[in-house]
Amino acid sequence: MRTTELVDGFRHSAPYVNAHRGKTFVVMLGGEALTNSHSRGILNDVALLHSLGIKVVLVYGARPQIDDGLKMAGIAPAYHNGVRITDEDTLKVIKQVAGATQFDITARLSMSLGNTPMQNAQINLVSGNFVIAQPLGVDDGVDFCLSGKVRRIDTQGLKRQLDNNCIILMGPIAASVTGESFNLTAEEVATQVAIKLKADKIIGFSETNGLLDEHGNAIAELMPNQATAHLEAMEQNGSACTGTTAFIKASIDACKNGVPRCHLVSYLDDGALLQELFSREGIGTQIVTESAERLRRATIGDIGGVLNLIRPLEEQGILVRRSREQLEMEIEQFMLIERDNLVIGCAALYPFEEDNAGEFACLVVHPDYRDADRGSVLLNNIIGQARVRGYSRLFALTTRSIHWFLEHGFNIVEVDALPNKKKQLYNYQRRSKILALDL
Repeated sequence: MRTTELVDGFRHSAPYVNAHRGKTFVVMLGGEALTNSHSRGILNDVALLHSLGIKVVLVYGARPQIDDGLKMAGIAPAYHNGVRITDEDTLKVIKQVAGATQFDITARLSMSLGNTPMQNAQINLVSGNFVIAQPLGVDDGVDFCLSGKVRRIDTQGLKRQLDNNCIILMGPIAASVTGESFNLTAEEVATQVAIKLKADKIIGFSETNGLLDEHGNAIAELMPNQATAHLEAMEQNGSACTGTTAFIKASIDACKNGVPRCHLVSYLDDGALLQELFSREGIGTQIVTESAERLRRATIGDIGGVLNLIRPLEEQGILVRRSREQLEMEIEQFMLIERDNLVIGCAALYPFEEDNAGEFACLVVHPDYRDADRGSVLLNNIIGQARVRGYSRLFALTTRSIHWFLEHGFNIVEVDALPNKKKQLYNYQRRSKILALDL
């Protein structure tokens, strides 16, 4: 990696380090991820999150390990409506597998820190009876036996351990008030813990980097209803994976109950967890209660963000240079697209009331975000504002984006078509093209 790439990467990740510090993340590591060669890297990255001041609850699953254990014991797995039926013999195997998995994670998280950025870091792992279970009972005449669900969570106990700078490790076995042990799904444990803790995120792992579109590309963001529709389509065409399906359903439930964001990344992609959390574009799929991006009017506090966005284009001569003082006077004319508290797009509407017209100006979208037609989003908003104000025409001046404006319904006009005040300021040396849109 070149020095400039390292510096740029560090600078771009710094806002996320600050944003995540002190937040609570529930990381769900399924059995498929634990059997993969990249599990060591994932656990190192979990330790890194902890070192950055993030409160981490690590919930592990063990479906493939349990299936292997049952096979070795000569026990045929039984399911009803996709839920494992857990008799006493099955539970004995599950206890052995879950216990071994817990010890393996503890050992790997402790021993794998050598020769990593987390070398010599002291990490305290805590497990305990934070979850009280109850039986699933009988469904359609089928007794689930010792398969259970979450009845109660010791939220205060979890918070005390997190405040004591511990990573909490939780598995799929929990006891009931009567002293029986029950087999739960890791997805339900992770979801209920996240809801009760009012966690900021749930993070899960799958074979692919999130949910994929028809072209095989990761879908960056979905609202719960969109995720439900996508999941139904996957199940209809037979492309749904059991672990992924369970996590997405859990994420939808979590979002509907107050968890702001749920992330799904690949356990096959080394460093996917860090790239998802500490880069602008991420790498997987987020299921969110509200979009990470929002369109809003600029305020005086946005001066720095707008300047960072427009300065490179001013230096290239694409935009006319604006002083900070000028921008402070004009900032209320600007609309912004904000993503994770970063300004990634802007545009302004300058009024020419005496001519019943407005100028669409200073359209800039960050280079990393020019693949989703955000410029059109800003233009449509400005057009809407101009119509509300009763303007009959919107005009724009450009030296580079003529075709973009033509594609959006503008027509090339002469200097005489400009409002009088703008006509007097027209720079004949720049020879900007003038385009107008009748409203």
